[in-house]
Amino acid sequence: MKKAIYIDCFSGISGDMMTAALLDLEIEGADLSFLIEELKLVDFSGYSISASREKRNGIAATRFKVEVTDLQQPRNFSRIKELISQSRLAREVKDLSIRIFTEIANAEAKIHSSTPGEVHFHEVGAIDSIIDILSVSLLVKKLKIEKVFSRSVPLGSGTVSTKHGTIPVPAPATLEILKGIPVFGGGLDFEATTPTGAALIKTLVNEFTDIPQMLIQSSGTGAGSIISSREKNLPNILRILYGDTDKYDPENSGSMAGLDIVEKLFVLSTNIDDCTAETAGYVLEKLFGAGAYDAWTEPVYMKKNRPAFKICALFGRQEIDRFLNIMFTETSSLGVRIEEITRYCLKRKEVNVSLKYGQAKAKIGYLNGKPVTYSPEYESCRELALKTGKPLKEIYQDLMFFLSSK
Repeated sequence: MKKAIYIDCFSGISGDMMTAALLDLEIEGADLSFLIEELKLVDFSGYSISASREKRNGIAATRFKVEVTDLQQPRNFSRIKELISQSRLAREVKDLSIRIFTEIANAEAKIHSSTPGEVHFHEVGAIDSIIDILSVSLLVKKLKIEKVFSRSVPLGSGTVSTKHGTIPVPAPATLEILKGIPVFGGGLDFEATTPTGAALIKTLVNEFTDIPQMLIQSSGTGAGSIISSREKNLPNILRILYGDTDKYDPENSGSMAGLDIVEKLFVLSTNIDDCTAETAGYVLEKLFGAGAYDAWTEPVYMKKNRPAFKICALFGRQEIDRFLNIMFTETSSLGVRIEEITRYCLKRKEVNVSLKYGQAKAKIGYLNGKPVTYSPEYESCRELALKTGKPLKEIYQDLMFFLSSK
């Protein structure tokens, strides 16, 4: 099962809020002491980190803080990249951190008509922002997160003070980073999403959606700084949901405990009014051959009351392109529909049954540990019918009687 997180950034996102929310998941090994030890593998000093519990509008959350003890000079991207590359961190942590910083560097370079390597980050180049990005990268890899979902990103409005002076919100770098990302103002009169938060979103998120189907194992809440105008109506927090996606764990899924799997699949369908029965049968063979969980035809009536075939296939997300290619190359369809569905499956096992005249196979379906359905396996029953000369329906009847009597 794939580990996934959902970023619920309803009041924005920043580096420290993301770090805090990941720590607040309270997953064994992904804690503050882990960060302290790992950050020692980077050749820089003059800071300390801490995590504490605070409240925002009555909601308890973790606050992650970086205290700078020595004066820090602005760093350009080349220096930051060198600092990370020469560290003793794991290669995948280095790569992810550099990718996040690259998003910021490219945005700043465009805004200031410079090159990414020469950009001086000031706020982002400060040691606290470096630690935020390294910490998020460390925790994402420690938690073995394979997929990241997020809601649309609120930007806020107003102004913010920077080394360059007062600039509008959203900051130019934030806007540049979030090109192609679903955003909205949010009706907020402050900087809801920082450039670092935007870079985290741009680099980490695989899909922007409502909360996906997932088995939630933990949730974390990260607190940002207190903004009085904001706290009157909206807590300054970031929430993260952590768990399994694609398939539920039947041992931990409450009322679903008697089921083998509950998963998201897709139904592809197209209506064709100039398709022969031979072609429809051939297309089904191709769909099954490509790995469809199921494929079938339905009789439909199209415009001018023309009888037609509706050709359907059931498959997983990874196979969408493969099945679209079959539909468009093997039929005359000009358009194909794809619908997401949820499939529930009983736990099942295959058994060999010894009848008086030979062996046949069957599947038994279990719900809450009890057998509730029996299904003869056609090919084995067919072979036995050909071998013995008995009618297929008689073999089915004998097989079902044997299974139901057990």
